[in-house]
Amino acid sequence: MRRERQPCVYILASGKCGTLYIGVTSDLLARLHQHREGLIEGFTSRYGVVRLVRFEMFDDMANAILREKQLKKWNRDWKLNLVESDNPGWVDLAEGFGFAPTIPKR
Repeated sequence: MRRERQPCVYILASGKCGTLYIGVTSDLLARLHQHREGLIEGFTSRYGVVRLVRFEMFDDMANAILREKQLKKWNRDWKLNLVESDNPGWVDLAEGFGFAPTIPKR
């Protein structure tokens, strides 16, 4: 059975108020798997940024990319406030999709 793809902007963190990463994908679950298994070389694997702390779904990729670019321009405090507005405990939302818990970085 094939999953339907849906554009999504997501924010990963290394832990509460830790290192942040903002990305865009058309398949959130597959991308989370890649990040959590270290299959994507670079920033997220180097700094252990694998906890899903926020995501926003979109109807089309163009709007998702616009939102990703907007968020990447924001200062750090705005990004932290955005995460805490919906996820004040910095819960790893990927666990709700069936992913195993991660050990938070400090």
